[in-house]
Amino acid sequence: MSRMMMGTSPHAEPFWKATEEKKLMLQYSPESERYYHYPREAVVISPKTGAVEWRESQGLGEVYAFSVMRKPGNPAMGARVPYVVAIVQLTEGVRMMTNVVNCPLEDVKVGMKVKVSWEELPKGRHFPVFEPA
Repeated sequence: MSRMMMGTSPHAEPFWKATEEKKLMLQYSPESERYYHYPREAVVISPKTGAVEWRESQGLGEVYAFSVMRKPGNPAMGARVPYVVAIVQLTEGVRMMTNVVNCPLEDVKVGMKVKVSWEELPKGRHFPVFEPA
């Protein structure tokens, strides 16, 4: 099934490389002792030291907010309607925009426990989506 493809940046390359092995990696700042998502320049999350680590997420979280898309937000997603766009809050504290899959639309709820799942992308990469835990 088609998926809207997003661009990559040098900051996000470790994230996308890890998806080849179906690993959900998050940036971590030892300076602030916080996780970050979406990937950004090290100096943004650790301005004093520029230190950043990549740590594997547990891939667990809960639906923070969601919307059912009955018209595609992008033509590449047209074959998927209706589908759920959600903000998932991971146990590490970050929120990420994604899709909830393998679940009837009417069963998706704020606070629902979810776990990461993967959709295949070109060039061996995968896109993190979430399903009921």
